[in-house]
Amino acid sequence: MESNLFEADSDIVEGCILGNPRMQKALYEKFSPKMYGVCLRYAGNEDDAKDILQDSFIKIFKNISRFKAIGSFEGWIRRIVVNTAIEHFRKKNNLTAFNEITEEKKEDEAANGLDKLEAKELMAIIQSLPNGYRTVFNLYAIEGYTHKEIGEILNINEGTSKSQYARAKIWLQEKIKDHRYGE
Repeated sequence: MESNLFEADSDIVEGCILGNPRMQKALYEKFSPKMYGVCLRYAGNEDDAKDILQDSFIKIFKNISRFKAIGSFEGWIRRIVVNTAIEHFRKKNNLTAFNEITEEKKEDEAANGLDKLEAKELMAIIQSLPNGYRTVFNLYAIEGYTHKEIGEILNINEGTSKSQYARAKIWLQEKIKDHRYGE
């Protein structure tokens, strides 16, 4: 029997719309590992990441008939996962208060420490960011949203998004520097 990972996206979508359990399983098996990685970047721990992933797939299955095949199917799924992660933290009121700050200028020391970090260690450092910093960092640096779009998504102004991103970078630089020097 052919692996579910090799099912064509169009077949998976059609099967899921029809409620075919084999196609639902194929969709989950094909996309859940990568989407779990997305969830981990937004979540502070594995349990929250698993909750976000589960909620995301419930939404994916519920709304799959809305996929219009404009753009990639994986991109459509990813957007649902990111939006679910944001909703997760809104509901729990875990986003740290966004305060306006003056952006600080600091040397970029992160580059020297990055080559010594493994992906798992870098993920742990990103997960340890305070929730507000982590959310803005992921939306901007990983997902590619603009600060204006982030402001609209999180109901903050563009300057707040920029300052949270600047703080996240400084925070990450310090953690990477600590890791590099074994502190």
